Amino acid sequence: MITAEQHEKLRGWFAGRMPEGLFEGPVDITVDREEITVVGPVAEPELAKDVSDAERAAAIEGRVQEFRERTREQRIEVAREAEHRFRKKVSWGVRCGDEEALFTHVSAPVMTRLRQPERQVLDTLVAGGVARSRSDALVWCVRLVERNADDWLGELRQSLEEVRRVRAQGPDA
Repeated sequence: MITAEQHEKLRGWFAGRMPEGLFEGPVDITVDREEITVVGPVAEPELAKDVSDAERAAAIEGRVQEFRERTREQRIEVAREAEHRFRKKVSWGVRCGDEEALFTHVSAPVMTRLRQPERQVLDTLVAGGVARSRSDALVWCVRLVERNADDWLGELRQSLEEVRRVRAQGPDA
């Protein structure tokens, strides 16, 4: 995890470096050890009020694809500079209405050791057709925890930030 100050500097750099008008508003930036993910808002396509859900979804998909192709060179230029400066890969995505789409992202391997009861959970998900492999099953489990533990994880992140703040005020600061 990075400190709040590092995250602010990163957000500031992207805010200043982002080409004018690339996105419809401020971008959201998420950072971990391997990757910086930049997600910005794009305008929803103009549609009649009575269009079907399928037509709306197709229009949004088209808008996302149009944005991706039209802005590719600009995004590559910014990403190269950021990757050199911050030593992390840069991934891009957009938010169009209620939909979010990531164009590129790092899929980082994570090694873990599991005991038999934990492996049995993964094997059950594979046998039940929920996942194709233990790896997919583990991703499924992490996503389930992520979706259901937002409040708890948010509190944990706040606590970690408070610990960093207190450490920064210590005698070694």
